[in-house]
Amino acid sequence: MVLINYFFMCLIFGTTFLAIKIGVDAGVPPFLSAGLRFFIAGLLLFSFMVWRRKTTIGIFFRKEMFFTGVGLTFGTFAALYWAEQYVTSGIAAVLSATGPMMIIIIQSFILKQKGNRNSFIGCVVGVIGVTFLILPSFSIEISSFWMVGCFAIIVGEVFYAVGTIYTKNVVQKYDTTSPIALNAAQMMHGGILLIVLSLFTENIQLDYLVSSASMGSLLYLTIVGSMIGHSMYYWLVSRTNPIFPSTWLYISPLIAVILGVLFYHEYISWLTVIGTVTIIVGTVLVNFETLRDLLWRKGTVLKDIQN
Repeated sequence: MVLINYFFMCLIFGTTFLAIKIGVDAGVPPFLSAGLRFFIAGLLLFSFMVWRRKTTIGIFFRKEMFFTGVGLTFGTFAALYWAEQYVTSGIAAVLSATGPMMIIIIQSFILKQKGNRNSFIGCVVGVIGVTFLILPSFSIEISSFWMVGCFAIIVGEVFYAVGTIYTKNVVQKYDTTSPIALNAAQMMHGGILLIVLSLFTENIQLDYLVSSASMGSLLYLTIVGSMIGHSMYYWLVSRTNPIFPSTWLYISPLIAVILGVLFYHEYISWLTVIGTVTIIVGTVLVNFETLRDLLWRKGTVLKDIQN
């Protein structure tokens, strides 16, 4: 079940960078777009979970939900949405792939947790692979906004890493509450903060919100990207560790390239092939111990069934 959910989560998240770019290019203010996406998705999911009696309304008012929302939703996506005004979705995916490495750095050097050499090497290999994958499409003019946009995404990944590590503790503390409900609550907090930020910093024009491109982007990101994808991510964090689900950031550029080839007849170079292989190797290295435990557990279950 873990590997199946991981596969579908990677597939979903692999399309979201392009969907964000479409919405931003359509003229929707980035903070407002991100805020509406996460608040609506969180509200619908949380209402459903309350209705099914999987959680209570009171969980929304816990301080842990606010702090998780600041890390996983507000900080991460405020940076990403704003930056995609100035950088391509491919470059955004490359820079977002630093997320798992940020987690390892924080755990090793700040939290003083014992590091895993395979995970660290895997992170480095994964970032190199993503770079190879996107390198053929790098045809940009360096500008100050481009540089600031790249830096903003990296800062966002620091928020993402802190939020992911903190999420593991939150899930353990509220182990009787569904991870989907916890995710919905944090998305609402992050969405509200993004909307407030938009009201103070952006010029909101309603005509941009009703175009087919902006509406399609918002609906896809809300339902598929947030309600389904982020719920899978939160569930995987609760069942594995903070690093394993985060490696979707290595797979997403690969999926973007495949979609481009299938639907837009984009060119594949030898660098793309090298990047693909490198990403797979990096992902396996990062998750070697987790994958080994999962396969061993699966093998043990099958042996017990046969006996």
